[in-house]
Amino acid sequence: MFSKQFLVVASLVVSLSMVVVVNLVRLKNTKKPAVAKKIILPPLFMASGASMFILPMFRPTLSEVLSSVVMGLLFSIVLIKTSKFEIRGNQIYLQKSKLFLVALIGLVALRMIGKIILAEAIQIDPAQMSGIFFILAFSMILPWRIGMYVGFRRLEKQLNKL
Repeated sequence: MFSKQFLVVASLVVSLSMVVVVNLVRLKNTKKPAVAKKIILPPLFMASGASMFILPMFRPTLSEVLSSVVMGLLFSIVLIKTSKFEIRGNQIYLQKSKLFLVALIGLVALRMIGKIILAEAIQIDPAQMSGIFFILAFSMILPWRIGMYVGFRRLEKQLNKL
């Protein structure tokens, strides 16, 4: 139906759009006090995507699952390091970080390169590739959000002592 070139370009456009949206949301969130619910909910909402694995065509092999989880965990370190909170006044805010945008662009670029390599060189089925990249994204977002929540709670305890 669509050519491979079209799908690659469309995937690039969607990924770059995601970078812009995520960065805009992040900038907006640095201006409002942080709340635990907004830290915890994204991975819970994303978890519903795992329902794709009900269908066999989306299921990656064990080695693909393991490599996706390892890559996700490694990528999460970058996000954890660039997501810090600070106390302003009597409330907790997410710190602005120019490094976060650079890290996000780098992670999306690595993801796109990986997708192109998997599609072209290794010839992985697109449905299976969706499963692989869902696992990678979830393995990246879950530890990142857990790290954010731990940092948030630590500052919340400091505020409660004051």
